[in-house]
Amino acid sequence: MHLLRAALPCLVLAALESAPAAAQSLTPDLFNPNRGGFASPETLPTRRTAGVPQAPSDAIPTPPDPSADLRRSQSAPAASRVGQVPTYGLPAANGAASAGYDSLNRKRQQPKSYPGQPKPKRAAGPGSPVPPATPQTASLGPPRIAPPPSQTANRAPLPPAMAGTVPGQPLRRRLRLDEDPFGAVGDYAGSFLIKGGLELSAGYDSNPARLNKPVGSPVIVVAPDLLVVSDWERHALVADLRGSFSTYTQNMPATIDGFASPSPVDIDRPDFNGHVDGRIDVDRDLKLTSQLRLRVATDNPGSPNVQAGLQKYPIYASFGTTLGVDQTFNRFQVAAGATVDRTAYTNSKLTDGSTFANNDRDFNQYGGVGRFSYELKPGLKPFVEVQGDTRVHDLAADRNGYFRDSNGGYARVGSSFEFSRILTGEVSVGYSARNYVDPRLSQLSGFLTAGSLIWNASGLTTVKFFTDTQIAETTIPGSSGVLVRTYAAEVDHDLRRWLTAVGKFTYGTYDYQGQNRNDKTYSLEGNLIYKLNRSFWIKGTLRHDILDSNQPGSSSQGTVVMLGVRLQN
Repeated sequence: MHLLRAALPCLVLAALESAPAAAQSLTPDLFNPNRGGFASPETLPTRRTAGVPQAPSDAIPTPPDPSADLRRSQSAPAASRVGQVPTYGLPAANGAASAGYDSLNRKRQQPKSYPGQPKPKRAAGPGSPVPPATPQTASLGPPRIAPPPSQTANRAPLPPAMAGTVPGQPLRRRLRLDEDPFGAVGDYAGSFLIKGGLELSAGYDSNPARLNKPVGSPVIVVAPDLLVVSDWERHALVADLRGSFSTYTQNMPATIDGFASPSPVDIDRPDFNGHVDGRIDVDRDLKLTSQLRLRVATDNPGSPNVQAGLQKYPIYASFGTTLGVDQTFNRFQVAAGATVDRTAYTNSKLTDGSTFANNDRDFNQYGGVGRFSYELKPGLKPFVEVQGDTRVHDLAADRNGYFRDSNGGYARVGSSFEFSRILTGEVSVGYSARNYVDPRLSQLSGFLTAGSLIWNASGLTTVKFFTDTQIAETTIPGSSGVLVRTYAAEVDHDLRRWLTAVGKFTYGTYDYQGQNRNDKTYSLEGNLIYKLNRSFWIKGTLRHDILDSNQPGSSSQGTVVMLGVRLQN
């Protein structure tokens, strides 16, 4: 019995050493996931009670001493939590440093240094010869903040089919970032992304026929559009088709030299512009390019090409193709292509019931274009472009006896650029000339400008500039043709993510060479677009058009007010 009493303390001590968990008390340090054995007060987690002393926030904690904790647990019982009010969560401004101001605008005081006591120094980093400072348990600092959770914390994992980790299946491509939160989503048909839209609008046009004496009419416009884009690793195919049809509820008087006549005319007119572009990547530096294009429209109201006594505007179609090659030699790039185009007019219907053939305006155009560019640096690529063509009409002589077959072309120099996605585009200047078979028709020539510029002034505002020069045919006797120059500016501003204001200004000149006729056009337009969601928009338009001609009685003005909706997918 005496032997058992003497051995009992040794057995108890051995049991404590072999199973220290049996002597643990339920204290706040049990929530520390990084503890090994018992944690010292300096390594307590943020989930603490108010009565537990804490180390200063700028002190480096010392590693726990399990033996010291074991001795402490044997010599004294665990501290009682009776009467203590626990503090849950993180108090305000507990992540602030020991100096400066916190979010509650309370100035933190620096620790005082008594006479003869050295100022406390911040402990050095790992590997430094300066020993770490001893934590002062008498000074209580804020609790330490736990590391923030990761971005995937408390989130359901993606299914393997969405993450592209299904065994045996190829990796899925990441979708491109959609910068327009209200843009059309589109649907996939195989490897093609298809986006479609339809605009329906109604309003009033104060002068749809652009008469010298305005006659107004309500108008209804239907405008569909379709965009098809391939999603291939190599090669590419893009189809962009846009059209509109404007119908007026009442007929307009026919015009003779800009003035109205008693016979009414139907001025309903279509407008379609579409192209399909393809690219075949033979290798990294060699590509084969192609394009199919189609334009369907009528002569512009107020144009001198509009016949007198028309019952309905004749429709013309211009369609063609381009086949080319694009070769890159390091920074030097050569692109060349052959073009074939056809322009054909329907017969004119006159108010007396007769028809008039317009086949003298039908012609074929054969030509080629070459472009040579060199990339000086990323985002800056100057180029030289040369084009030549031949126009052959179906009839040798037109309705006035002029032979309008011709040869012409242009040469221009410019540069394409891209500066940090803030300023992108292309500008060029050059000279164009066209010679006609008929010696009575003078050479049609002039200075040309072409280009497009997009300036992202801010995240809410985009500014666009556009300019173009074309040589168009005409039916005016003695005139070689018309040199058309167009300049346009557009400003888009997002008042809200769902509300966009658009302002446009267009200026154009029509120079009918050989007849001393010059027309100028001005157009000022404002649009307000309210985007309810990705599929439904509401659009309002106010536009004012001015035609200023040096010919008496040919000037006109008109105002258009429209309100409509856009459906898209």
